[in-house]
Amino acid sequence: MIYLDYAANTPVEPAVLARFCEVEQAFVGNPNSSHAAGREARAEMDRVTASIASLLGAQPEEVICTSGATEANNLAIKGLARASRHQGRHIISTPLEHSSASGSLTALQEQGWEIDLLDVRRDGTVDLEQLGELLRKDTVLLAICAVDSELGVIQQMEEIKALLKNFPHCRLHVDATQAMGKAPLSFEGIDTLSLSSHKFGGLNGSGLLLKRSGLVLEPQMHGGASTTIYRSGTPALALAAATETALRLALEHYAENRAAVEAMNRRLRDALSAYPKVRINSPESAVPHILNLSVQGVKAARFQQALSDAGVCVSVKSACSTDGTPSRAVFAVSRDRKNAMSSWRISLSHRAAMEELDGFLQAFDRCYLELT
Repeated sequence: MIYLDYAANTPVEPAVLARFCEVEQAFVGNPNSSHAAGREARAEMDRVTASIASLLGAQPEEVICTSGATEANNLAIKGLARASRHQGRHIISTPLEHSSASGSLTALQEQGWEIDLLDVRRDGTVDLEQLGELLRKDTVLLAICAVDSELGVIQQMEEIKALLKNFPHCRLHVDATQAMGKAPLSFEGIDTLSLSSHKFGGLNGSGLLLKRSGLVLEPQMHGGASTTIYRSGTPALALAAATETALRLALEHYAENRAAVEAMNRRLRDALSAYPKVRINSPESAVPHILNLSVQGVKAARFQQALSDAGVCVSVKSACSTDGTPSRAVFAVSRDRKNAMSSWRISLSHRAAMEELDGFLQAFDRCYLELT
């Protein structure tokens, strides 16, 4: 099997899994318990939280452990909007968001919030001039992904932050799920930021929401003590420790890992560009980890299935999107519905090998000749 769907899920790093098992066995107490075992577990939870905060340029009280980015996006978007409803009910976002963000926005829209989606330019970045025009006194939230999961486009976060400085009631939520380990990432100037551990060598079922100190969210789960008032439930110490290890490894090896992926991306771009019916949708400025392409006249699901039959794993859109619909991201940049229906994603990692890319290209060539 050739696995090229790392944007959907990465294999856990051995050191991460070892850390999880070590902590799970060493700390038997509930961190909320007042006895000795509980106090010991709480002390380790505090240490892990402080380390995560340090790695991400945040304060310990700004770290909220979640079950993943889907929960983090729901908590941030709904929590910020509802906590700010006395200041306004206008929200701005983009057509590039993950379904957990767009679904949260749809839920708010059904409850009376007004949602505006920014236009996307041909390079995949949002229209900043339009953003300036849409911002209003009653705008309470801008929700945007730092890196798009389908095209790999890196948004202009510094310019966006600068525009928001004149709108103190507008909070900025950044979905950084596809950014960690792929692009530079800073919490500065952001109100809330979501991450999911399994995207960078961590375990499934764990993630983070960074929330700026002093900022109020309306909790989405109620009842039960925890490390924060914003997310009820018994603290998952071992998962938090595993996330800490995954973060540290991703940041320590960022430069070398990215260089390896850049070489793989260039290998694929050069090879695939030789096919006359192939259209590469990801711009050159995208993160090298994500390469979106279309094969003219062949629906994405059909090409994906042919590759799967040949032992190659790629994805049609993001793993959490709806089947049978065109890619919103690809349609936004190409304005071509047929092209969007034909688009699919290769996603890379430093864990992949050049030999696997050779195997993929051989399988791709066979599928291309059979289907076009």
